[in-house]
Parts: sequence; C-alpha cells; structure tokens
Amino acid sequence: MLTTESSSQYHDLEKMSVNELLISINAEDQTVPFAVQKAIPQIEALVEQIVPRMQSGGRLFYIGAGTSGRLGVVDASECPPTFGVPFDLVVGIIAGGDKAIRKAVENAEDDSNQAWIDLADYHPGKNDTLIGIAASGRTPYVIGGLNTAREAGILTGCVVCNAGSLVAQAAEYPVEIVVGPEFLTGSTRMKSGTAQKLALNMISTAVMIRLGKVKGNKMVDMQLTNEKLVDRAVRMIVEELNISSDEAGSLLNEHGSVRAVINAIRK
Repeated sequence: MLTTESSSQYHDLEKMSVNELLISINAEDQTVPFAVQKAIPQIEALVEQIVPRMQSGGRLFYIGAGTSGRLGVVDASECPPTFGVPFDLVVGIIAGGDKAIRKAVENAEDDSNQAWIDLADYHPGKNDTLIGIAASGRTPYVIGGLNTAREAGILTGCVVCNAGSLVAQAAEYPVEIVVGPEFLTGSTRMKSGTAQKLALNMISTAVMIRLGKVKGNKMVDMQLTNEKLVDRAVRMIVEELNISSDEAGSLLNEHGSVRAVINAIRK
C-alpha cells in the first residue's frame, strides 16, 4: 500500500470536537516541513539543472492532475506578477484543461498520452524542463508526459509523496517528500498538498533568484498591478536610494519598475 493511502493515525474523527480536530490536523501539518527538509538535496539537484536551461531560453512546465495540477497552475501563475517574467515562461498544465481547476474532470488523469498532447501546443524544446506533480506517484497522465518528454531530450523532474513511485522512475531528477499517512485517510490535498506547495515555492523562487529576478531580498521586477504593490515598490525605492516617498513615486511613474528606477539613478 502507498504511504499516502495508508490509514490515518487518528480514529473516529466524527466523534472529535472541533478543537480536537483542529489541534490534530495542526499536529500532522507540523511534520511536513521536516519531510521537505529531507528532500532538499533532491530539490537542489533539480534546480541546478533548471537554471542553465532557462538561461539559454528554456521554460519551466508543470503537469499534474487534481490538487497536484492545481498547485502547479498556482505556482506558475504567481511567477509573472512576482518576478516580472512573461506568462509563458513558467506554465502550469492540469489534466482535463483549465476547467479542471474548479471542477474535477472525470478520468482526465488516466490518459497517459494526453499530457504530451497538451504540451505540444507550446512546442517544447530541449532547453525546457517538465516537472510532474503527483502525490501518489502513479498518475498515468503525469507518467506518460514525463516518459515522452524524456525521450524528446527535455529535462524531467517530479514532486511526489511516496518513495520509489512510477512517476519518480520516469523523471531524471525526482523529488520524493514522504509525509506519511494523511489525517483523513487518503486525502492528499492535506499534508501531501502542503508538501508539494512548499517544494514548488522553493523550486520557482530559487530558480528566479538565480536568474537575477531579485535584488538583495526585494522583488524589484514585480508587476505593479494594484495600490498595495505600488506602495511596496515606493518603499523599496526609498530604502534603496534614501530619497523621499514623493520622489520615489515620481521616479516609479517615470520608469515603470523598481529595477528600472535603481538602474536609471545608479547608471
């Protein structure tokens, strides 16, 4: 039996009080970062392979089904506003298409050929990277996509929550985060989902930093899509250049980004 499918350590959940439920879920959640920590060498190996490919013009693709697919879509969609990169640089693809983000699509994850069909719209090349996300590590959609991508010479990685899975075997650089039984037996949207989210945050953020999308500890290329982000950008400029907020705001309006302001003043 897969670790993610093994029985919860808790019983008679329906008899627990709300307080007992929440304390128990939280206790299980606290084990997740330690499981992720054990996988850091695997995450590091994957990131070290991704960076030079993206420096050569490659892209990063995520594929997954259900919760795993949604997590990939979320991470990919957050890269452009956070790091100012094009929307097609990091791409999340979910089995069943975008409609599956909100509503499960029956049997979508069972087609081992569909992932490569979905990827074909992007004309993947040898500088690209494909990361398969699957808590169970046995999703046909993900396995098929990784196998075909690998045959095409594309770098492959994965994030799974069982050891020795078929998905991990299909990937050149597997990341295996074994979180143990879920609080609710088999509900991998819980600890497994949290582990996958942490890993994807680590991968994309580390990659973007290595690609030069961060200065110091600041998101200097972030897209200024609302007042909160504009205010944050002004504070960054004030701190970096030691000028007034009004002057920083004017410079931001003139140049369009924190990085552009800093480069213009310090050229």
